[in-house]
Amino acid sequence: MYEILIVGAGPSGASAAIFAAKAGKKVLVIDNDKGVTKRAWVENHYGVSEISGPDLVQQGKKQAEKFGAEFVQGTVESIKGGDSGFVVKTDQALYEAKHIILATGFMADLAAEAGVTTKEGTEPRVKTIIDTDEAGKTNVRGIWAAGTVAGVSVHTIVTAGDGAKVAINVISELNGERYVDHDVLKG
Repeated sequence: MYEILIVGAGPSGASAAIFAAKAGKKVLVIDNDKGVTKRAWVENHYGVSEISGPDLVQQGKKQAEKFGAEFVQGTVESIKGGDSGFVVKTDQALYEAKHIILATGFMADLAAEAGVTTKEGTEPRVKTIIDTDEAGKTNVRGIWAAGTVAGVSVHTIVTAGDGAKVAINVISELNGERYVDHDVLKG
């Protein structure tokens, strides 16, 4: 049983995985390798002068893995409520998790099929988004959404920040108190 299962390994999903794994949570990220960041050239990401989308995604995965996040490639076919969380079915396997973070970019179909409320998108070319509260919670307890699918700007820096925010909120709920992670200079 994973504490947090993230669907999507783009900037929002990988950022959520970094925070969650660094907080000591058991994290699985499932990605279908079809994200739009793969086609991006990025020169407006804080702290990075320029980077290709594929390299940015790979760096995010590598950083999350450093803290213990697991990644599998696959397509999530369904999310069903279970006894103590959710059962996530992919084209390859079944996984169980207490909390789900949907970071599926432009795709809200999976959320709708899981009973999550969606609404019309506000960003150009984003037709449907997941309806969330300020914390990233959806109408289904234990399912959260982050990034473009949650209605934030498609810019990588913005979606990455949203993924971190949602992860912090999930971690806080799991811990029963507000979670804060501040690194300090070593030595």
